[in-house]
Amino acid sequence: MFKVYISNLDQRELSYPEGTDIETVLNDVKAELPYPAYVSKLDNAYRALTHTLTHDSHIEFLDLRNQEAWQVYQNSLILIFIKAVHDVLGKKVLINVKNALNKGMFVTMTHPIDDEILASVEKRMREIVDADLPITKEHYTKDGAMKVARKQRMTETTKLLASITNINDIQLYSLDDERQIFYNMLVPSTGYIQYFGLRSYRSGLILQYPQQGDPVHVAEYVEQPKMYEAFSEATKWGQLMDVNFVCDLNEKIIEGDASDFILMQEALHEKKISDIADMIKEKGSRVVLICGPSSSGKTTFAKRLCIQLKVNGFKTLYLGTDDYYKEFSERVYDENGEVDLESIRAIDTGLFRDQIQSLLSGEEVDIPHYDFSIPGKVFGKRITKIDKGTLLVIEGIHALNEEMTLNISPEDKFKIYISPLTPISIDHHNRISATDVRMLRRMVRDYKFRDRSAQGTIKDWPKVRASEDINIFPYNSEADIFFNSNCIYELALIKKYAEPLLKRIKRSEPEYAEAQRLLDFLQFFDLLYEDDDIANNSIIREFIGGSVIVK
Repeated sequence: MFKVYISNLDQRELSYPEGTDIETVLNDVKAELPYPAYVSKLDNAYRALTHTLTHDSHIEFLDLRNQEAWQVYQNSLILIFIKAVHDVLGKKVLINVKNALNKGMFVTMTHPIDDEILASVEKRMREIVDADLPITKEHYTKDGAMKVARKQRMTETTKLLASITNINDIQLYSLDDERQIFYNMLVPSTGYIQYFGLRSYRSGLILQYPQQGDPVHVAEYVEQPKMYEAFSEATKWGQLMDVNFVCDLNEKIIEGDASDFILMQEALHEKKISDIADMIKEKGSRVVLICGPSSSGKTTFAKRLCIQLKVNGFKTLYLGTDDYYKEFSERVYDENGEVDLESIRAIDTGLFRDQIQSLLSGEEVDIPHYDFSIPGKVFGKRITKIDKGTLLVIEGIHALNEEMTLNISPEDKFKIYISPLTPISIDHHNRISATDVRMLRRMVRDYKFRDRSAQGTIKDWPKVRASEDINIFPYNSEADIFFNSNCIYELALIKKYAEPLLKRIKRSEPEYAEAQRLLDFLQFFDLLYEDDDIANNSIIREFIGGSVIVK
């Protein structure tokens, strides 16, 4: 008999015979868990619910609030969707899962989509889920997986497997007669995937599912036309650089062709920033507001935009909302009793609004600098005033929240949302999460410039993400324009910096499982060793170092 300690239930001790799988343990305790679980953390390592116990263990059951569980759910949902499409329309239909959009996943197919087809596919998905069909996993060598990929016309998967040398264990998942390669775990059976929906959208559809903040309801549909335009632009950028999948990126690195598309990426960013400066001039705005989630590259973008605005004949004054945190004595706390630096309650919005209004009126203002070592605002170092030809460029996570600028007329404001929206995927139905891109950026920057370990970044990330869902993402629809800060080559470059940090995390540390998930993700990218071709004003320099803008 093995002893099993359930972390979710105050380390409750249970006993099981040899050969018991984790799903059996889950069935015994799931009624006491707050939300449905889709994967486990076994002794600090992520394990599928089908995993068999071999020793005394500590188990934590993970629901959609966990990034790994969220990806397990999405992958399982995608497999069910592919199976339903092929049952309704035939195996020849190719499916391309593109990106997160409108609180779901944007998907296209090589078959026209109308309401009747959509209804038939969703009906078939419900039937598959209600039947609780098993999802089985087979292990293949790389050569064996490539044979399957060729047979199923998965060109990009075949090229990807051919381009990587450090993988020889590929998981192929079967759902009845449907067999697909996934690079992450799936649930044991279709009955786990209860929450989903389909909705037609543009040239494809939105595959809906719950968000991490509400694990048991399909997320309310939110129209995001500006984000769709940004993704469409990103796709065009990928096509211009001839990099649409990870295999294309690897091929260029292996063949020594990285220099051209690195320079092209930087040129595309520069052109876009110049276009935005022209749009600001045309609108006649006096206040430029820049918002985006953590590690989007807001600071570099804001300062490069200032330069382009100067090219257009404007003077600029750059402000960061972080300098307007409340004093130590006025600090607010979250529901866990910890200091809240994420919500707008932490900002001295009254002082911010007063100073912006005074600046626009031509009055002299003593702009604070927030010193976290005190902690508190320091005055007297930036006393300034501006004339009517000067634009205020304001950057911060709350910049698009109307509470920050409610005393400024809409005509005077130009709103920009920034985030790294990657145009490439691993293959047609294994996409790359922008959230993972941002976490890896932040991890490298935290270590290089903020004396923080990878463990610290991983530990804080769930809190950062939860704050973004409340304080940032709801306001992206307010933006006049989206700026995609992704550098198409960046994961191949960041791998060089992130891998050593992740490998230092020991099995005994709580962050080990997440570190291993990220290492598994990075293994699909060939290393871009040299960064000499990356401009010193590049957004990626904000994270890896060598920036002339962020020092």
